[in-house]
Amino acid sequence: MKQNFAVMILGGTGQVGGAAVAELLAIPECREVVMVTRKPIAPRSRVRNVVFDTGAADFAERTAALAREALSQGPVSAVSCVGVGSGSMRWSEEELQRLEVGVVGAFARGCHVAGIAQFCLLSAAGSTARSRFRYVRVMGMKEDVVRSIGFARLAIFRPGIIVGNAHTPTWVGWLGSLVPGRFGNIDQRILGRSIAAEIALHSQETGEVTRENAAMKKLAAELNRVS
Repeated sequence: MKQNFAVMILGGTGQVGGAAVAELLAIPECREVVMVTRKPIAPRSRVRNVVFDTGAADFAERTAALAREALSQGPVSAVSCVGVGSGSMRWSEEELQRLEVGVVGAFARGCHVAGIAQFCLLSAAGSTARSRFRYVRVMGMKEDVVRSIGFARLAIFRPGIIVGNAHTPTWVGWLGSLVPGRFGNIDQRILGRSIAAEIALHSQETGEVTRENAAMKKLAAELNRVS
């Protein structure tokens, strides 16, 4: 972390996104967090809020212009923490795809066209476009779309049950504590810290990496050791 960096984030007002933003702002080398939102948010130190219509046809182009401006000040990484949360069961597959594949894909394309090399993508455990389960299938489709864009560094985060999250009922968290491995519990603060650690410590690496619960906990601990 000898060189400072900035981060562009979509979904930063959500539970996981908020945790990631908090962890990024705790890193002195993070010069700025650029939060792309649909509505204005309260001002914060080292946070720049840019309001876009994420459903507009020119969203990717606007994202690219913003990314180029941020890159003119130094290195920039990009993050998507977009997620529907507890409301996913009420959404149709078409609606889920419009957000998770369409909006996230447009954001990622804009970042890549502008020259951002590192992209962090929030997904879910077990995601695959071949799944017979709607949510898991759409998450897999989202991964495939972002993967096809061709970032030099793509980090996919696949948490199991996210605890410490307003969208996770207490009983689900209790059940998750009984489930070992990738489908079990992970605290959203650890998830957010692992995203921050990927950006702060691994931005110069290339290739794709997929991190599930155990790997995210290990990555978060890396940041603990150097901060």
